[in-house]
Amino acid sequence: CSKMGKRSRQRQKNQNAGRDDRDSNGWGAGYADIVKENKLFEHYYKEQGLVPEGEFEEFMEAMREPLPATIRITGYKSHAKEILHCLKEKYFRDIQELEIDGQKIEAPQPLSWYPDEQAWHTNMSRKIIRKSPLLEKFHQFLISETESGNISRQEAVSMIPPLLLKIEPHHKILDMCAAPGSKTAQLIEMLHSDMEVPFPEGFVIANDVDNKRCYLLVHQAKRLNSPCIMVVNHDASCIPTLQINSDGRKDILFYDRILCDVPCSGDGTMRKNIDVWKKWTTSNSLHLHGLQLRIAVRGVEQLAVGGRMVYSTCSLNPIEDEAVIAALLEKSEGSLELADASADLPGLKWMPGVTSWKLMTKEGQWYSDWSEVPKSRHTQIRPTMFPPKDPEKVANLHLQRCMRILPHHQNTGGFFVAVLVKKAPMPWNKRYPKVVLTSTRIPLADASSLLPEGTPEEVEEDGPGGKTEVEAEHEVPPGDSQEAGGKQDSVCGPPPSKKLRLFGYKEDPFVFLTEDDPVFNTIQSFYDLSPSFPKLNVLTRTHEGKKRHLYMVSKELRNVLQNNSERMKVINTGVKVWSRNSDGAEFGCAFRLAQEGIYTLQPYIRSRIISVSVEDIKVLLTQENPFLSKLEDNAHAQAKQLGMGSIVLKYIPNPNNPSEPQCAIQLCGWRGKTSIRAFAGCIQTILLSVV
Repeated sequence: CSKMGKRSRQRQKNQNAGRDDRDSNGWGAGYADIVKENKLFEHYYKEQGLVPEGEFEEFMEAMREPLPATIRITGYKSHAKEILHCLKEKYFRDIQELEIDGQKIEAPQPLSWYPDEQAWHTNMSRKIIRKSPLLEKFHQFLISETESGNISRQEAVSMIPPLLLKIEPHHKILDMCAAPGSKTAQLIEMLHSDMEVPFPEGFVIANDVDNKRCYLLVHQAKRLNSPCIMVVNHDASCIPTLQINSDGRKDILFYDRILCDVPCSGDGTMRKNIDVWKKWTTSNSLHLHGLQLRIAVRGVEQLAVGGRMVYSTCSLNPIEDEAVIAALLEKSEGSLELADASADLPGLKWMPGVTSWKLMTKEGQWYSDWSEVPKSRHTQIRPTMFPPKDPEKVANLHLQRCMRILPHHQNTGGFFVAVLVKKAPMPWNKRYPKVVLTSTRIPLADASSLLPEGTPEEVEEDGPGGKTEVEAEHEVPPGDSQEAGGKQDSVCGPPPSKKLRLFGYKEDPFVFLTEDDPVFNTIQSFYDLSPSFPKLNVLTRTHEGKKRHLYMVSKELRNVLQNNSERMKVINTGVKVWSRNSDGAEFGCAFRLAQEGIYTLQPYIRSRIISVSVEDIKVLLTQENPFLSKLEDNAHAQAKQLGMGSIVLKYIPNPNNPSEPQCAIQLCGWRGKTSIRAFAGCIQTILLSVV
């Protein structure tokens, strides 16, 4: 045993030695020594002619410069407005007057194209920040606000796709490749544009193929405390078709909006991901093209007619960009159209999409047409990677409506984005009536022979558990055994239904409460819940034993969850509204309010509410357990009327006093015997900053 321990310690020592070398050479001092040069990259992009005449050197210079820091104010409208007010009044104004070592500091500037000044960029380096106590204070504010979820450090170009989706509160949204989740957060914020509505009709289903990265999504989503977000874990290229109950019958869930921000080679991120300089090669995009196209195809299959899908990459390579869009449009045979988004973001500088490009292997061999590609290369290089040759066909695709963002035009990263609108069901879904597919099963391997020429085989074969496009939309019953994936064994009937294969952590179940669940008895009377409170939307994460936490989802997400539990792997959903508190039972209710869900729950609570002033809030946030007498007369009188237990502390802004916070704020608290306490919540940092 001791020998084994000694051996493993030695192995660990060897590993650490290697890590130290890496830290000092590759990551520490040596990180700056990475030469920001890649001849193949320069040759490739010069040859493609994607950068306007005479700007190539400027483009390369911008690529070598560090990316400016950009921040986005997160959260819902009135809160975001308050943070912006605080930033401008308390920090930005002082910075404008600041000089360091004789140099005037450039104050943060709003991104001209982002609505309502909710996104800013700054060129301040860490070195300069360290030299000024004022800047250090601003820096600390940014750190604390980021930790509490009020500010998000997000690359400027990454903010573009959600804006182009034009989201409204009733939209059903799918984010196909969502991790780490900054775009997902934008989508959720847009759903909740009206803070007076606790349950918007729409929802966001955020998906990622990587189980661990799904938990980053959960972390991002939890900052926004929305009952309308669900995080799922699937391969986006074969994400299952979901079903919902619609007027008493089963129906397919089609999404109004889809964000398809696909995995890419990332050569637009060289300014922040310095590794890309060393690793860049053309084979990266050749390997990814097929997957990108499959994900995009799967997206448009699940898009509602009249819906909008945004396809985006942080790559400048046409093989990952226009080639995917052109192939998708050709396959759609008029069912899809590229939308003209040129007027949607005034102030944003972008280049139109290109209509011709060439392909290069990592050895430097160029091909401009599929006919030139030798047979030995046919597995790596696909026909869909080349631009269409027929000028009329090219003109009808309107590829110039794609948007290319180049780094030197607005001091950003490189980016590509295209907005697609669905005009009709996809052709492979229209042609084959339900009866053909349900009465006679076709092995996946043979299904392509039934499809129109050039449909699925050009999308390349699906991986295990994948679907051909024939099965994907409403022509196949969603409850079908195909849903779990797998190849068919015979033509004469479906195979036995397979269980969904789970990877990563096994999640606790999502169990909805019934209206007559005994847990509601004391909750109902203690908080005087209004009759309109949707008890059926309350869920817990355990089948047996005491319920520790109660969560809520919107009615529409409940519909999705209840009809697809065998079909999808849900990582997280719902917002916590109550937590069990053993002390509470003796005061009338064993469940205390949870800060995360207070904005969802409060409209239904008719008792246990204390209206507080700014002065009361100062006391509650700066003193640990202040006596009731420390509150102003109004709040003190209200508190005396209440028995011990969980309470809501509600601040309503006074529009006649603009020096006070102008957003409604609700904090969970506890009324003790002689004292009162506010529980920590993200929103407190706004108040601390303002008051």
